Amino acid sequence: MITCHIRYVIDPYKLDEFEIYGKLWIPLVNKFGGIHHGYFMPHEGANNIAYALFSFPSLAEYEVYRTKILSDPDCQIAWAHAEKTRCIFSFERSFLRPVFDD
Repeated sequence: MITCHIRYVIDPYKLDEFEIYGKLWIPLVNKFGGIHHGYFMPHEGANNIAYALFSFPSLAEYEVYRTKILSDPDCQIAWAHAEKTRCIFSFERSFLRPVFDD
């Protein structure tokens, strides 16, 4: 399993718009074979940092997802929302592997 961790720098005056963006993506990740663990919005501390976590069985399956989302109409809607509202300043992805207690 591979988990994608996305750190967003967002506009703190557009939290509602970013939350809509996150709610658009959760079912899309699931639609393409991933498991979305949620978006995490600012609460205490920095008011302009948010996170998302979602997993795929492998990095290869994540890459298939990345290809499929390029032509999916619902994904285009999500990207258009972010562009229109300009709620995201930047983001960075990291890939993690979980460690479980055996």
